[in-house]
Formats: sequence, structure tokens, C-alpha cells
Amino acid sequence: MRKLKAWLYVTLDGVVEAPENWVMPDEEMFAEQTAGYSASDALLLGRRTYEIFSASWPQRGSDVPNADWMNNTQKYVASSTLKSPEWQNTTVLTGDVGTQVSRLKREDGETITVNGSATLLHSLLSAGLVDELRLLLHPVVRGAGDRLFDAAADQLALNLSECHAYDNGVVSLAYQPAKG
Repeated sequence: MRKLKAWLYVTLDGVVEAPENWVMPDEEMFAEQTAGYSASDALLLGRRTYEIFSASWPQRGSDVPNADWMNNTQKYVASSTLKSPEWQNTTVLTGDVGTQVSRLKREDGETITVNGSATLLHSLLSAGLVDELRLLLHPVVRGAGDRLFDAAADQLALNLSECHAYDNGVVSLAYQPAKG
């Protein structure tokens, strides 16, 4: 069975919205992400994140780190409104997202990566479909914006499986669902 690993940039106060405005670059951190992408053959996104990515990644050439992976990898978008995706290798998942993602996880392949997509991530966590949640915690307080667990309906127990601090103050925290 394929694994589903989620990556999310988050501020100290839990904001995940518009990371392009506050991410603190670090070569080692980006190398970790590149390694994660290399172990993955699919990208799963929510519609809003897909629209942001599809507006920028196709214009980036091979000289931009991860551009080839982003543009050439199979992408799945969970959406009830997106009908005709234009970004190459994109499939829209309609209907119950939990059922659709469960099916994808049963298919042959490598890891499925979720990047951003906090709303989608909430439903995947609630359905028990996330095998690893990696938070890249930035030493920034935004004060306002969409938060990762603002609307969490259920308590969720996670176990820390990995932790690493980068020179820029960002901490990578990897969690796995607690076995209950």
C-alpha cells in the first residue's frame, strides 16, 4: 500500500495561509523537500492550492529546483468545482475524497505527497489516511490568516517521529498517527 505524506509550512501561531509571504528560505530545508519529492510519484492538492500552483509552476523551467518534478508528476486535485484542469498530468477527484484517496493508496506506486492544502488535509487526517504529517515550523507570528487546526472537529493524537532544526530557525517536525 502506498503511503500518503503531507508537507505544510506553518507559523508559530499556526497560520498556513500564503506561505509565499513568510517562508524563510534555507538550502538544507529545500533539499529535504526535494528528497521527499524524489520518493513520491503523485501530488495530491486541494483546489485552492492547485490553482495557485498551476498558475506558477508551468512557467518555471528545469533550472528552477523541483520544477520538473512539479510539472511532470501525476497530480490529483480534490474538487467539486474544477472541471477542466489545464496543468499537465492532472486528474480531478470528484465525489467522496476519502474513498478516492483510499483507492489511490491501494494502487501500485510510490508515496503520494500532499503539499499545503489545509482544508483537504483536515479531511484526510479525520479519515485516518495520512501516514506522515511534516510541519515546517517557521519562527514567524502572522497574527491573522487561515490556521492549520482552526476548525478541527475531532481530537487527533500524533507521535513525533522526527525533528530537525535548520540554521534559519525553521524546525521540521514529522508526526505519524498514534496507534490507539
